[in-house]
Order: sequence, then C-alpha cells, then structure tokens
Amino acid sequence: MICRHCGSRLEQTFLDLGFAPPSNSYLSTEDLNAPELFFPLRLKFCEECWLVQTEDYPERERLFCKDYAYFSSTSKDWLDHAARYVERVVDQLNLGAGSHVIEVASNDGYLLKNFVKKGIACLGIEPTEMTANAAEAQGIPVIRKFFGRDLAEELASDGLVADLVIGNNVLAHVPEINDFSVGIKKVLKKGGTFTFEFPHLLKLVEECQFDTVYHEHFSYLSLFVVDRILSATGLRIFDVEMLPTHGGSLRIWGGHSDDERPNLPSVDALLETERHAGLLDGRAYSGFQPRVNRIKDELVAFLIEQKRARKKVAAYGAAAKGNTLLNYAGIRQDLLPFVCDAAPSKQGKFLPGSHIPIFSPDMLVSYNPDYLLLLPWNLEEELRRVNGHLLDRGTRIVTAIPSLRVDPL
Repeated sequence: MICRHCGSRLEQTFLDLGFAPPSNSYLSTEDLNAPELFFPLRLKFCEECWLVQTEDYPERERLFCKDYAYFSSTSKDWLDHAARYVERVVDQLNLGAGSHVIEVASNDGYLLKNFVKKGIACLGIEPTEMTANAAEAQGIPVIRKFFGRDLAEELASDGLVADLVIGNNVLAHVPEINDFSVGIKKVLKKGGTFTFEFPHLLKLVEECQFDTVYHEHFSYLSLFVVDRILSATGLRIFDVEMLPTHGGSLRIWGGHSDDERPNLPSVDALLETERHAGLLDGRAYSGFQPRVNRIKDELVAFLIEQKRARKKVAAYGAAAKGNTLLNYAGIRQDLLPFVCDAAPSKQGKFLPGSHIPIFSPDMLVSYNPDYLLLLPWNLEEELRRVNGHLLDRGTRIVTAIPSLRVDPL
C-alpha cells in the first residue's frame, strides 16, 4: 500500500483491530440471515509525511450509502456547539446578506440551518440521501454528491464560490484527501476563509481512543499533516483552536496562500507540541497495541463478572465508536443484551458484527439496569443528563476508554 498523500510505500503498522464490518452499517431483521461483509481494520503510518491511515478499505459509496444512519442533530450538545460557531464566525468575518457559505458533508442541516435563519445564502454538499432529505426539509439547498476537484470545478464555473467553506468531521472521511484539498481551493473566494474541525491524532494516542478507528475514517490527523496537505494545494492555516468535541478536536482557520492575514502563534505552538509528543518520528505509536488490548480485556472481564453476579447491564449510544469497541472485544448479546439510542433511524435495527439490538431509550425505564455502558464516551456529560432518572434509581455509569471506569456505589 502507498500513502494517500505523498505516495510513499507504507511499511509500519500502528494498530491492528483484526476484521470488522463498516461501523455505520446497521442491520435490519432480514439482514441477520444474510452474509455480512468484514474488512481489515488496521492503521499504518507514513514515515515520509506522517499521515496515519487505514490500510485497506471498501469503496466510499459502500460506507456512505443512501440509508447512512448518522444524524448530527441527535446530540443537543453538538447542536449547541454548531450554533455558537455560527454566531462567532458571522461576527468575526462580517458575513451578511451578500455572503455565501458552503458546508462540505452538511449532514442533516445541523449547522447550516443557523445561517438560513440569519438570511445568509448557503449550500450543503452531502452524498447520503436520508440526511440530505432532512436538511432540505429545513430550507437548505443540498447537492447530493461527494466533494472533490470535479464537483468544485462545476460549482466554480457556475459562480458558486464561497466567502466561508466549512468542513466539520469530514477530512478524516475522505479517501482522496489531496483531491479534496484542491476542491476546497477552487470553491473558496479570494480573501475567503475555510474552517475545518477534526479529531486530533494526539488525543487518540494520549487517551488510547482506539474506538475512533473505523473504516469511515480513512485518515487520523495531526496539525502538521493537515498543514502539509493544504499547503501543497495553495492553502494556508493561520489559526488553530483545541476543542473538547469528539474527545479532543482541532478547529483550523485558513485561506489562500497569499491571504494577507498573518499566522497566529497558536499554529507554531501546536506544531511544536506534536513534534515533542513524537507524532513526527514514530515514537508516539510504539506500545499502543498493548494499551488497546488492556482496555478490551478490562471491559470483557467486567461484563463477565456482572453476568455471573446476575446484574443487569445495558448500553447507551449506537455509535460507530461503540461498534469498533464491541467487535474488537468480541462482545455479543450474551454479555450486553441491548443498546439504546435516541436516533429513530437506528431503533429497531441491530449493531453490525455483534448483532446487538437497538431500542428506544424508553426501554431503559422498564429494564432499570444496574449498569449503563456509555459507548459514545465523548458525550458522557450530555448522556448523564439524559439518563438522570436512572441514576436517581441507582444505575451506575460505566465507560471503557481510556480505562474502565465505574460510578462508585
């Protein structure tokens, strides 16, 4: 395999999670009687440009299909995060009625609806049918295609270039990341701004967030790597922020290479932090696999212990990261009878690989579990609020990453 950015041969493996189905390929009852596709789930890192990437992957059309079940609006905290961003960026960039905003991977309109309310013209680019439909129902125009150079050239030739281009949690999902970057440059006006948010590789390493590894994530990104990729296409990062979202993310701000805005000290400071942490010489990746295996073993041992003690355990959040964890650990319905999720698109289906059923959160009221395993641990604060009625009745919250943690009695 060669590096998706620089073309160098990849020799070094960072993490091996065996074989797994695509993490968002939720199953219907009929699907349970049919063969299920599993793909290798391994990470390699490039010793030339230091891009961390999945080794083998299915076609993106197989991953991001028309019934793709991830809806951003399911999380109130994420909606609030998006609304705060819009308030800030409109003020900071002085956006108004004459401005134009493009969001790549606009999902269900969770963010662009805030621009619609302000009367600012916007366009969503979203290839998955169900989420695009949800966005259009809110008055957001959507192009149902994958974004890259070809689509960007079409848009630019039609005069659809933007003062602001947004990409939240999309860079990691792009197999042809160089082509994607060229597309961003082509749809960005001269003097325009792009902002991207993506999970920070440094956090993945420091906190052993291996459950964020799944086939839909083709790349695992540092500021250094993203800066290198964007610079190669004539774009420049001039500011970076560290965010708590998704267990630790970066938000980068940038424009064309000749943009007059100066680079802020935040960029060089974080680049130096990444160098010191070993992201650019391979030191950060040694010893990662044993840490992952320890987390897996701790969780399996806990669930077996509760089964023997006849304690009731359930899970909350049919998240992709939870599927990575459960499939690598080999956890099935005998140890975890069901998972609840607030997204109607997932209820009544089954988790890929493990075939654990997904129910409405109402199920938890009658089941009254002794323990509730939070699979999207990055939403722990929100999920504690949502399940406060269970905690009042004695249910104890469990999280598995970065190590097993159980609420005290």
